[in-house]
Amino acid sequence: MSDDEYQVQRSEAEWRASLAPDAFKVLRQHGTERAGTSPLNAEKRDGVFHCAGCQSPLFTSDTKFESGTGWPSFWKPIEGAIRTKTDRAFFMTRTEVHCATCGGHLGHVFPDGPRPTGQRYCMNGVSLSFHPTDEGGAGVE
Repeated sequence: MSDDEYQVQRSEAEWRASLAPDAFKVLRQHGTERAGTSPLNAEKRDGVFHCAGCQSPLFTSDTKFESGTGWPSFWKPIEGAIRTKTDRAFFMTRTEVHCATCGGHLGHVFPDGPRPTGQRYCMNGVSLSFHPTDEGGAGVE
């Protein structure tokens, strides 16, 4: 996938100016935040998790589960919200997850999640923003 395939496009300078340094490293440079550092690990309220880069809705809170990995994990994304590609970095083969709207790197998906999908979308918390239902943020546009 090339960057020109995404609805939201910005230059590297524009991304750098609009994101915190840690979010830029993950979303635009395919970095990984340290396990256990995201406040979203403990997020239990009803709502929607959005891309921190473009604010597109990605996951609903009813698909979040405690994976014990130290990263926010979900068993299913919102339909059409993500794209995947093969990641062969660090002598491993994994499936990388990107925002379908802006191409931001979110994390990886693994086949060891709970039912009904058996998938674990292991996301970097810094790549997400949470919009709780009780504060008017539940809409999935």
